[in-house]
Amino acid sequence: MIHPTAIIAPGARLHPTVTVGPYAVIGENVIIGAGTTVASHAVIEGKTEIGCDNRIFQFSSIGAVPQDLKFSGEDSSLIIGDRNHFREFVTVHLGTQDGLGITRVGSDCLLMAYSHVAHDCVVGNHVIMANAATLAGHVQVDDYAILGGLCAVHQFTRIGSYVMASGGSMIAQDIVPYCLVQGDRAKTVGLNLVGLKRRGFSEETIAAIRKSYRLLFRSGLRLEAALDQIMAEFGDIPEIIYFVDFIKGSQRGLAR
Repeated sequence: MIHPTAIIAPGARLHPTVTVGPYAVIGENVIIGAGTTVASHAVIEGKTEIGCDNRIFQFSSIGAVPQDLKFSGEDSSLIIGDRNHFREFVTVHLGTQDGLGITRVGSDCLLMAYSHVAHDCVVGNHVIMANAATLAGHVQVDDYAILGGLCAVHQFTRIGSYVMASGGSMIAQDIVPYCLVQGDRAKTVGLNLVGLKRRGFSEETIAAIRKSYRLLFRSGLRLEAALDQIMAEFGDIPEIIYFVDFIKGSQRGLAR
């Protein structure tokens, strides 16, 4: 299952079902789970752990040292889940000491060609990053978010679940869950209603999200008052609890 021209370091641990293509390079501290495919000329290095049934396409660079001048070779790692697709020329970097030393990518994600996940990012499950979408360091992207082509996300920003960012969005503030954003600097322009329906949200839950969105952005209420009213009306709905907790935990402010 390993092409004779591939270079596999002696300490690398590959499940017997892993496939490695021509001229791929796999480093000393790499662990790769069952069913994963590494295509030709891909490079996987660093203290990198990759789960099962991932597809790593040609010329990807996984587990390289961070593009951070403060990085001085400290112990850090990259942890990747299962069933992800890393397309051509994708780059995913190790963590740094400032970010607890770990970069994480969940499961069932699609990272299209030239997309980039920088040091200390936390990418959830079922995330799609279209071509050349870029995460700076310490970014968190929650489950089912979609970043359009050529998006760029500022350091320490958080993207909520089920967000859709249009192509070319420059995101410098936190994006509230379930929303659509676009522009430079990205602004919230509505709810991702099509995405919520496709993911099986009930009509009652979508109605609660719509009312919460209006209270937050269009009611004229101060933030604290809007959140109090949202919880008073919908505080028993898990999706609304997540919505409110996300807003209360924002560090960079919200894209209005």
